[in-house]
Amino acid sequence: MSKLAQRKRRRISRGESFLRRDPLANPEPLIQRVYAYCAYRLGHGPDAEDAAADVFERAVRHRASYDPRKGTPTAWLIGIARRAVDDVVTGIDLARMLERLDVHDRELIALRYGADLTAKQIGELLEMRTHAVEMALHRALGRLRRELERGDRDYSPRALRAGVAP
Repeated sequence: MSKLAQRKRRRISRGESFLRRDPLANPEPLIQRVYAYCAYRLGHGPDAEDAAADVFERAVRHRASYDPRKGTPTAWLIGIARRAVDDVVTGIDLARMLERLDVHDRELIALRYGADLTAKQIGELLEMRTHAVEMALHRALGRLRRELERGDRDYSPRALRAGVAP
């Protein structure tokens, strides 16, 4: 037997084959557990479904980072799910805060960050000067920031960088 064949045989016998290392090799029970966790935190429905889908998207993308010595595939996926659920909660909180702004502020923020338009493009669309759009956006974001600060969560740039915000 060649040395290469011997090495492959040793790897397989030590449990290092791809199928044994692949955390998603048996997805059905994992999908059920992850969805159950997301539904418990967010309620059954589209938010939980979106969060669960996001978990598996992230898991597939970062599958190589899974280390079976650190825990089971379920534990690894629930760790990802915790972050995905927190992202959904943050999005829900942000949507609620945006609803408190007036229509003009929401429209400016939607055009800038939803449609990814520049201040110049927004100005052309709304028949405003570029500088006026920039000032209105600055003020709208200030009002949004104040609404977020009134809530019980910390959305400050420092908290977001440190990972302590939701």
